[in-house]
Amino acid sequence: MSATVRRVRAPVDLARVATRLGVRSGIAFDVSPRGVIALARARLSGSLGLATIFRVHAANTPDAIAIVCEGRRLTYRALDERIDRLASRLRHEHGIGRGDAAILLMHNRAEFVEVQAAMTRLGGAAVSASYRSTPEELEFLASHSGARAIFVEAELAAPIVASRAKLTGVPDANLIAVGGTHPGTTSYDALVAPGRVRPIDEASGDDAAVVVYTSGTTGKPKGAVRRFPKDAHLAFLQSIDELDIRHDDRHLAVCPLYHTTAFGFASFTFVLGGTVVIEPRFDAQRALAKIEEHAITTTAMVPTMLHRILELPAAARREHDTRSLRAVFSAGAPLSGAVARDFMQEFGHVLYNIYGATETGLNTIATPDELLRAPGTIGHVVPGNEIRILDERGRDVPRGATGELFVRNTMLVDYHRDDAATRASMRDGFFSVGDLAHVDEHGLVHLDGRKRDMIISGGVNVYPAEVEEVLARHPAVREAAVVGVPDREWGERVRAFVALREGAYADVPSLIAWCRDRLSGPKVPRDVRVMQELPKNPTGKVLKRELREMA
Repeated sequence: MSATVRRVRAPVDLARVATRLGVRSGIAFDVSPRGVIALARARLSGSLGLATIFRVHAANTPDAIAIVCEGRRLTYRALDERIDRLASRLRHEHGIGRGDAAILLMHNRAEFVEVQAAMTRLGGAAVSASYRSTPEELEFLASHSGARAIFVEAELAAPIVASRAKLTGVPDANLIAVGGTHPGTTSYDALVAPGRVRPIDEASGDDAAVVVYTSGTTGKPKGAVRRFPKDAHLAFLQSIDELDIRHDDRHLAVCPLYHTTAFGFASFTFVLGGTVVIEPRFDAQRALAKIEEHAITTTAMVPTMLHRILELPAAARREHDTRSLRAVFSAGAPLSGAVARDFMQEFGHVLYNIYGATETGLNTIATPDELLRAPGTIGHVVPGNEIRILDERGRDVPRGATGELFVRNTMLVDYHRDDAATRASMRDGFFSVGDLAHVDEHGLVHLDGRKRDMIISGGVNVYPAEVEEVLARHPAVREAAVVGVPDREWGERVRAFVALREGAYADVPSLIAWCRDRLSGPKVPRDVRVMQELPKNPTGKVLKRELREMA
């Protein structure tokens, strides 16, 4: 199946999409003369990076609230001024300039956004790292990215300072503590303190802006370099338009900002001048309280977080008024049909299932109506994307058949310092991260798992997502994961790992019988392991590598 979307190139098409988005989102009715001038300058610079976005809103609606975090409120004007001071001092006092990289190692906080924008303004690359990174992992990231600075939260700084000698590319003054002080570091607060700002040569959209290292669930992380050139503007605006994001939205950011899901959806809100409420860590009860407190209209969560909210006692879920919610974007990991149905029964038809990747941007969207029609689907192709589903010989598979999902758009990335990995992921200009998928009779796309996770049992292809979906529908099962294990007779056999709902009980024979009633022979798990919790990375993806090792 080749779902080809017309690729729009003419400037008039960008203008048409921007006009439609401006009217639909409401921002077209809130533009001042200063905003028009700032926007015209942004178009000439060719950048849609955060630095430019904040500059436009600082001119257009300077007193609008951009960020709320831990009791702090930053207007767009204040945020832009802090970014200016940070970029200037990094350039003139710390030697950071065009093409340089800086690592961000911190929990969710306003400074994360400021550093990202300041590095974009300088033409450098902001390298997002997990706050759980060990010194050894950080050494790899610093060496591989060529980092010249590290911004680290003060409470996380001790092991980084202790391994300082191994971070050979980072000058002593460029280890910068955020949210406090720590011996052996430079104070971030000093870099953004009021004072003289020396001018810098601001970057264009073709300069490196963000490097996101993939989660590394199968080996060493690869750095995906995200730029914002002019030819990517249309795809970016089309994605925002498809998501029905509005200029007065209040977005709750609870996923780790170092991950594409959280930072991407926060950025969509910033583009239209909305407010982003940043939570340092996710807590299900606290998230509902924040939705009520700030009348949150949109949020992005990984499916694990939706699980956690649904696991709260009914009285706790209904303690807070969440009627302001218009859209909950599920992304970052597969969403089961069972969770989609349960969530919409509880919170209304507000759930969207998003498919994309660090490497390919946002590619498909399942609307609430599409999820009701086909629970678990990743939906329809977003305008500006082309997809192909191919067999192992590179041929398009027929509708309903499973193949490898390839994507082409203007947002594709290169892997930093890894041309071989980039080439291995490409086929005729299309990029694959190894996901398997099929298209149903309605033209909706469904994920069937990862290519590396496919199980071949007795010559039959078994796609883990199908078995996991059946297990997830069991009343006692909270979540499930399926892997293949070696089998002398069948080559591989299916082994399932499940975590049960609190207070629920199910024994292994009943779980296998449940699957046998719903799946053909080779797909039925031969054994099931019941666990208290499935192993996951910080963004909620199940670590199947660990499950295979346990198996």
